[in-house]
Amino acid sequence: MKAFILAAGLGTRLKPITDFKPKALVEINGIPLIEHNIVKLIKSGFNSIIINVHHFADQVIDFVKSKNSFGIDIHFSDERNLLLDTGGGLKNVRWFFNDDKPFLIHNVDALTDIDLIKMYNHHYQNKSIATLAVQKRNSSRYFYFDDQSTLCGWINEKTNEKKIVRESSGELKKFAFSGIQFVEPVIFNFMLSSEVFSLVDLYLSIASKQRITYFDHTDSLFLDLGKKENLIEAERIIGK
Repeated sequence: MKAFILAAGLGTRLKPITDFKPKALVEINGIPLIEHNIVKLIKSGFNSIIINVHHFADQVIDFVKSKNSFGIDIHFSDERNLLLDTGGGLKNVRWFFNDDKPFLIHNVDALTDIDLIKMYNHHYQNKSIATLAVQKRNSSRYFYFDDQSTLCGWINEKTNEKKIVRESSGELKKFAFSGIQFVEPVIFNFMLSSEVFSLVDLYLSIASKQRITYFDHTDSLFLDLGKKENLIEAERIIGK
């Protein structure tokens, strides 16, 4: 199986830690986030990974090479000239997902014990263009889904920005996104024309015509390690 690790972010929320290193190399108990991700993916059956890089890109590339690519096939998508955001980053690696099989997209700063094999099976059975890992947890931004588990909209409760892109007769359910998703390669047929855009923008642009569903992992661990306050908690959990 193939996966895309989103690791090109500036890590602004982790400053000053990221003044001299990329977010992907911030350590939890002495192990960089990128290594935690790669090891987890290998254990779940992934054998081919592409990683996008921008901020201190050479450090990420050199680290992975120093580990002999962890014994699997690892490529890099170089965004040093222009940070493409999550959707633009995916559009830029279309060439890598050339086997007509579903693939995983995983944020480098998402710490979770989600069962990726179970999530893959859920995605396969639902036959949707994308399956988003979500939780019932406090957040400022949420996806809306209908009673058929289909994506209908999005809201940012801090700015009151709200988008409903698919009609629903029932009450909508609200979930926080975990930055993990299984996607069908047909999604590349629906890419936005711009070079820089987010996956959220992409999903909302196609949700009225393409079925996007969710995988609820509320009972699983999840920490956003893009926040400094969660790094200590992560060390406590991983150190158990």
